[in-house]
Amino acid sequence: MEKVVFLLFVGVVLYIIARNYKTEDFQNIKIGTKQRLIGDLKDHEAGLLVALMAKVAKADGQVCELEAELLGHTFNDIASHFENSEEIKAQLKEIYNLEKQSFDNTVLLAQKYLKLTKRDYDKRLKVLEYLLNIAFIDGEFSETEFMIVEDISNAMQINKIDLEALIKRFERFHQEQKMHKINTLENAYSILEANESDSNDDIKKKYRNLVRKHHPDIVTGKGGDEASIAEATKKLQEINEAYEIIKKQRGI
Repeated sequence: MEKVVFLLFVGVVLYIIARNYKTEDFQNIKIGTKQRLIGDLKDHEAGLLVALMAKVAKADGQVCELEAELLGHTFNDIASHFENSEEIKAQLKEIYNLEKQSFDNTVLLAQKYLKLTKRDYDKRLKVLEYLLNIAFIDGEFSETEFMIVEDISNAMQINKIDLEALIKRFERFHQEQKMHKINTLENAYSILEANESDSNDDIKKKYRNLVRKHHPDIVTGKGGDEASIAEATKKLQEINEAYEIIKKQRGI
């Protein structure tokens, strides 16, 4: 569910940051028309956005699987608004790979983005939200990530109150996600009548014993009525789902 939320966020953000620009504003992303790139992509809003993404994505020194997938979707979505989309996508990747190597020009890039969006504060705020989405996507928000995001926010003239509100919103969301995962895992162990201290072999043994006990065919063979069989089917489904959760958590 968390993965779906993040990926849906890509399309929504790109729509919002691309609206309200006239076709002659070749430096801005546009939706509803295929634009031809004029000038250097590094000076275009698309290139600047990807450059800022690179700074945030590498702030903690690594790019997780979900983060990489999110970046891939972003490259595809941005490139789709250009006539030569494949060429643009390749250039965006080049910009990303170049800009992730150093933080030296982070403020300069953010200032350039400010110049292109000077009259649209809401747009810059949405971009900052997107950058925070990248920073938080692994469930953590490091001090380095905060410093980079804060530098970008200040350079784009985002109010401190708005930045703090966005950070708190992401923190609440991820805390809720963590609690949900913990509760889900605890429930899975409870269903299997197992403990976290059990070995993998113990878990498998308890799973198999419960399957034999609650399998609908076994219940039917013992003369169970229709209600008992239906209950056994439901219970077996819970057992299988719990086992899958634990297997994923343990990597077995």
